[in-house]
Amino acid sequence: MGGAKTSEATIQRALKFFNSLGKRAIHLHKELPGHVANRLQAALAREVYYLVAEGVVSAADVDTALSWGPGLRWGVMGNMLLNHLGGGQGGIDHFFQQFTDPMTAWWKVLGSPQLTPEVQKKLIDSVHAEVGSRSIDELAAERDKMLMGLIELRTKGAKAPAAPKASARVA
Repeated sequence: MGGAKTSEATIQRALKFFNSLGKRAIHLHKELPGHVANRLQAALAREVYYLVAEGVVSAADVDTALSWGPGLRWGVMGNMLLNHLGGGQGGIDHFFQQFTDPMTAWWKVLGSPQLTPEVQKKLIDSVHAEVGSRSIDELAAERDKMLMGLIELRTKGAKAPAAPKASARVA
């Protein structure tokens, strides 16, 4: 994000620089506390902690649901493009026509856990049950191997030539 006196050219130069390092920089158009990715992670963590604290699921269950559900898709595309695809041929317009009511109904019942010592203990115990005997180093190595593979696939996919568009069939 640039300041009041920062030119658009300077912002674009900074974005280009970070992208050239293999990063994927984004342009903030308004200042707010926290990094965008961390804010998104915190919003999701709030519901994850709530579900485990309320006994709806274990840490292992919520991690499975997340990593084998939206996590797989988020490794390929962001939420907005996935919503666009979720709308079918009507795209994001149809997505909102179809899912606005159920989505906003879910928002009204999302949890706001209080991270009391008791709730923290429940969360900690549930994570320890999921981890079992695996060490932090083992878990980190597993994560890093998967992330490197995903980055390799994404990089390969980004360099692949686009498939030609199918022409309309004439009857």
